[in-house]
Amino acid sequence: MTVRVIDNSLMLSDHTKHHARSTGNDGWVVSYLPGRTLSRAQAEAALLALEDITALRAHAGLLGLTVLEIMGMAARECLWSAPLKQGFAARALAWAGVSR
Repeated sequence: MTVRVIDNSLMLSDHTKHHARSTGNDGWVVSYLPGRTLSRAQAEAALLALEDITALRAHAGLLGLTVLEIMGMAARECLWSAPLKQGFAARALAWAGVSR
């Protein structure tokens, strides 16, 4: 994932048509965030986030979900108990009363 900066005035990504333009005075605007002036780091983060969405879209598609669906589901608190830190063999040995 890379964002290319051209002549310190334009940021482009290979994964999206969205881009960022310098406004001068260290400000940047991003095509999908109208009305916001960002720092260079923020503009780059905005484009990198879109690259992540491209990958997420592919993963969600394999599950038959949209990006919004998978994000909403993943944002919920996990109701399962935390997995045990030790592997199956260690648990079996502990259950059998065998110490290593």
